Amino acid sequence: MPVFRTGTSTVTPPRSPRIRLEFAQKAFILDAGRLLLVRKAASDPHHPGRWEVPGGRLEVADDLDLDDHIRREVWEEVGLKIDPGPPFHQWQWFMPDRAAGAGHQIRVVATARLCRPVTRELSVEYQTPTDHLTDPTWVPLERAASFDLIPSLRPVMRAFLRMHPTAG
Repeated sequence: MPVFRTGTSTVTPPRSPRIRLEFAQKAFILDAGRLLLVRKAASDPHHPGRWEVPGGRLEVADDLDLDDHIRREVWEEVGLKIDPGPPFHQWQWFMPDRAAGAGHQIRVVATARLCRPVTRELSVEYQTPTDHLTDPTWVPLERAASFDLIPSLRPVMRAFLRMHPTAG
């Protein structure tokens, strides 16, 4: 069975031929020494109360390109217009594919991107019911590592903070 290295961890894919591949992007939005974080709502089925950055999965039929995709996700989740920047980290995770039934998995391959806000007023009014997000908050970089992040985002945050050594 193949084994994949993702940063400092090793991931062994599940033993199921029933795996659907999806692509996601996460926006690390920086403004004046602050990073935008969002909290998972109590209704989130996987990580209620934990923190992450805006972003989500590609809508293959609707997103025109990867810049359009990350702009849409950020607009829906926090109401910001952004200037998408370069990717700085890639990773993956597996999760149950509840829609397909028992034994089916989703393999999400994700990219983290540095982004700059074009607007700065935060809003959750454009969220979709499946976003499960609340409390968009600008966090000083030196405090970002202290938040209770969703597990898959922790190594990404470490990579991001290594790029910004004054934050640690």
